Amino acid sequence: MIYELPVRVYYEDTDMAGIVYYANYLKFIERGRSEWVREIGIDQNEMKAEGFVFAVRRVEADYLAPAKLDDELIVTTEVAQVTGARLVMDQWVMCQGKALFHAVVTVIMMNEDGQPARMPANIRRMVN
Repeated sequence: MIYELPVRVYYEDTDMAGIVYYANYLKFIERGRSEWVREIGIDQNEMKAEGFVFAVRRVEADYLAPAKLDDELIVTTEVAQVTGARLVMDQWVMCQGKALFHAVVTVIMMNEDGQPARMPANIRRMVN
């Protein structure tokens, strides 16, 4: 399943050159992952109450072309791999069918002590 999140570029997202500041792409893909988790039925507050949270472990990012003020972007999120304790996500930021940004994001499951943990079976089923 590929989840799509529309995002508009606002003035606050841009730098002095009038293009999206590079770090804001990380915010856009974070929103994409957060909305994807919500869409598949995972309640992150409930998950935290049970002693588990997701945390980004690694991001491989490629900046391909600039987005500009008022652009309408689509952030896509797709699961590339699931293991017992991690997810690898493939994420793209697109504008009018053109790829602007691509990231491969490794997300791990952590327990309340901040240690890596196995994903509960019900969560693993939902993300597959």
